[in-house]
Amino acid sequence: MKRIGILTRDCAGINACIRSIVRTADSYGIETVGIFKGYEGLINGETKIFDRRSVSGIINTGGTILKTARSKRFMTEEGQLKALQTIKNNNLDGLIVVGGNGSLTAAHLLASKYGVKVIGVPATIDNDINGVDFCVGADTAVNVALDALDKIRDTADSLERIFVVEVMGRDCGYIALRVALAGGCEEVLVPERDFDIEEICEAITEGNIRGKISWIIIVAEGKAKASDVAAKITEITELETRIVVLGHIQRGGRPTAGDRILAARYGSMAVEMLRDGQTDKCVALRNMNFIELPLEEAIKPKDMEVETYYRLIKILT
Repeated sequence: MKRIGILTRDCAGINACIRSIVRTADSYGIETVGIFKGYEGLINGETKIFDRRSVSGIINTGGTILKTARSKRFMTEEGQLKALQTIKNNNLDGLIVVGGNGSLTAAHLLASKYGVKVIGVPATIDNDINGVDFCVGADTAVNVALDALDKIRDTADSLERIFVVEVMGRDCGYIALRVALAGGCEEVLVPERDFDIEEICEAITEGNIRGKISWIIIVAEGKAKASDVAAKITEITELETRIVVLGHIQRGGRPTAGDRILAARYGSMAVEMLRDGQTDKCVALRNMNFIELPLEEAIKPKDMEVETYYRLIKILT
C-alpha cells in the first residue's frame, strides 16, 4: 500500500484523527491524500497531498481542516462513478472515512458495490453508530452542552424560573440524556421516548407548592421544539418559562482529552487495518476493547438504553 485517501464530516476531534492517520501512514512510508468537502469533494476531485507538517498544530482544534459538505450527488450512480474516478486518478490504494451513519453508509457502498478498500472511523456527536461505545466528538459535545447548562442553572436558581433547554439530537437522544443526567435536570424529552406534557406540568406544580424554585427540562431537537414545550408549560402551570437553544455550539469547540485520545487510537488503527488488507469495516471501542467492526453492522440502528438513563434521571431528581 503506497497511498491512501481520507475524507471527513465535522465534529470535535476530527483534526486529531486526521493527524493520527497522516502520521501513522507516514511512519510506514504511505502517502496520504486529503479529500476536501467530504463525498462532494470526492466527486469533484478536490484533493491535496498531506505530510507530517501539514497536520502540525491541529490536535487541539475543532471542526475539520478538510472541510465538509453534504452530497446529494453521491446518492446517484453518476456521482458514485465520478467519485470512483477521483480515487483512480489519485492512485488511492485505500480510503479512510471519518464520520457518522451517513458517511459510513456511503463508505459501505463504495466497498461492497465498487470494491474500494475502505475503513471507517466513527465520529458523530450523537454517538449513534451501532456496536460502538464511543464515537469521536460525542464526549466534547456533551461537555460543551453541560458547561452551558451549568451557567443556565445559575440563572434559573437566581430568577426562580423554569428553563427549557434544547440540545442537538434529531433522531437520537444521546446528548440530551447524558446532559440531563450529568446536569441534575428534572426532565428530558428524547426522540426514542414518548412524553406526557400534562404529567410534566403536574410534577412542576407539585414541586412549586413544596417550594422548588427552579426546574430544567432538556429537549432533544428531534422530539419537540423548545418553544412549543415552554409555551404549553406556561399555559398549564401559569409559571414563567424561559427557552435556550444551544444549537451548533455543540458541534464545535476544543476537543476533550477523551476525544483526542480516542481519535488518535482510531486513526492509527484504521491505517493498520488498511495495511492488513481489510476493507468494509470500521474501528470501534466496545467494552473497553478496540475491535474491527463490519460496516454493515455499524450502520444498523443502535439501541441507546434510553429507559436505563431516564429511570436514573427521575430517581436522582
